[in-house]
Amino acid sequence: MSAQHANQVVGIIGGGQLAQMLARAGKDLGARCIVLDPNPDSCARSDAELIVAPYTDADALADLAARCDVVTYEFENVPARVTDALAGRVAVCPNPQALRVAQDRLNERTMFADLGIGTPVYRTVDSIADLIDALDQIGAPALLKARTLGYDGKGQVLVSDIDHAEDSWNTLGKVPAILDAFVSFARELSIVAARSAAGQIEFYPLSENVHRGGILRVSKAPARGVSGQLEAQAREAATSILEHLNYVGVLAVEFFQIGAGDDAHLVANEIAPRVHNTGHWTIEGAQTSQFANHMRSAMGLELGPTTATGHSAMVNIIGDEPRPGALQAVPQAHVHMYGKSSRPGRKIGHVTLNAPTTTELDALLERFTRVVG
Repeated sequence: MSAQHANQVVGIIGGGQLAQMLARAGKDLGARCIVLDPNPDSCARSDAELIVAPYTDADALADLAARCDVVTYEFENVPARVTDALAGRVAVCPNPQALRVAQDRLNERTMFADLGIGTPVYRTVDSIADLIDALDQIGAPALLKARTLGYDGKGQVLVSDIDHAEDSWNTLGKVPAILDAFVSFARELSIVAARSAAGQIEFYPLSENVHRGGILRVSKAPARGVSGQLEAQAREAATSILEHLNYVGVLAVEFFQIGAGDDAHLVANEIAPRVHNTGHWTIEGAQTSQFANHMRSAMGLELGPTTATGHSAMVNIIGDEPRPGALQAVPQAHVHMYGKSSRPGRKIGHVTLNAPTTTELDALLERFTRVVG
């Protein structure tokens, strides 16, 4: 590492588990992190200095900008005006434009269309009349999604038929939305990619992801049975997005795989302008973790290699910690607890399992599931 990159101070907006893991990766690179979060008990307090203030607090933002060489963020619901204010004082990555695109599903879908990236058929919905018209056009069942502030299944309502349109509109909160046609997909895949300030791009292998209740439960990487054509399609889409946005940092793109074999292809669901849950396996399962590469990008360093070192499965721990001793009963499990209190639907930790072959990984995952429950 060159002298100009040593002892950098990196600011992070948001103090959750992603900031915690970013700060740990930053320490290994010789960086010090300062986190801005309104919660004095946020996860990242264990590994970074914490400024306790609302994200929009002008004095706190000025303090952060004055003390940092660069500022990044751990989630995409940071108010855009916050990154705009910071960008006038300090380098911000990813840039505010990337945040604006990711914060609004319509902006995101418009970008996909401009870049020639396929998506589910959708219509914009700003009223109950729009919703009824959209259902007439694309049919039901369909998924009604709020344009902003959606994550982990929140901000989404399944519209089973047109008779339930008004109930669905009310449940969503009568907010601007899009209606996605129901997609019959073979599986969910995602690609995590990184782009440096110099324009270097590196890709992690596609991961296969299993969701229940809108929350990610398990990711396996590298995804099995992925053809060269599918991998190339995912990389091409990610590259076009990274370059279009002049992006610096880690980006995840979530896809649905439609069909199988030679007929398989991908349609894009959404992007995440940050390190991503489906890339947590990279801490133990890749030559350089997504967290290290995000920090390397922010610090102006060359990216590290992203090759998988074997086969990995990442399992989220959701709601409550397993019974005492359960996690320790599988010594091969790499356990990451975030320091969060238990709450239904809340990600309080994750576990990564690694093996040299898929057969051994499946056996390990089965054992882990049986022991932990």
